Amino acid sequence: MTNKKYEILQVQTGHEGWAKFLVAKIRLPDGRIINREIEDHGTAACVLPYNPIRKTAVLVRQFRAPVFFISGQQETLEAIAGIVDENNAIECARREAMEEAALKLDLLEHIFTGWTMPGLSTERMHFYLAIYSGESRADIRGGIPNEHEDILAVEVGLGELAMMAARNQLTDVKTLLLLQTLRLRNPELFV
Repeated sequence: MTNKKYEILQVQTGHEGWAKFLVAKIRLPDGRIINREIEDHGTAACVLPYNPIRKTAVLVRQFRAPVFFISGQQETLEAIAGIVDENNAIECARREAMEEAALKLDLLEHIFTGWTMPGLSTERMHFYLAIYSGESRADIRGGIPNEHEDILAVEVGLGELAMMAARNQLTDVKTLLLLQTLRLRNPELFV
């Protein structure tokens, strides 16, 4: 551990909406003063629901403005996720699974909690694997219409997801982390 001491001298809000964009004036241990931009929107939870009997998972397809802006990609395929509103990440994962995919989760397993982009964002994300049961599912529209969410929940075979990851067709990092964790813990599901 170092004896370095950083000090926040001032924080200004540049924009406040769904997220806040801040500029922090920071004194470094050597006395220099720098500015750093911070995106602040709170804690989040994400979950990869899987059915160990049928060897499937439920993910969501949705439009993401930043991805579209930089690449032209129309939609992403992602693990279910959302902002923790109720100070309970497990309840958030359950709520988002129901809102986005009309899916009741049977068993949630906390994998880890980590910073998603520590160089820019205050977001800490709780990562979960969850078992769901039942018969195969048709694609289901989800999301909250007044929040302009257009979400399609899809059921995909775990073997197909592994092949998509190998072909660089899964580009969402949270989804890749959860998929690879599931593969390491339960390789028999991918045979």
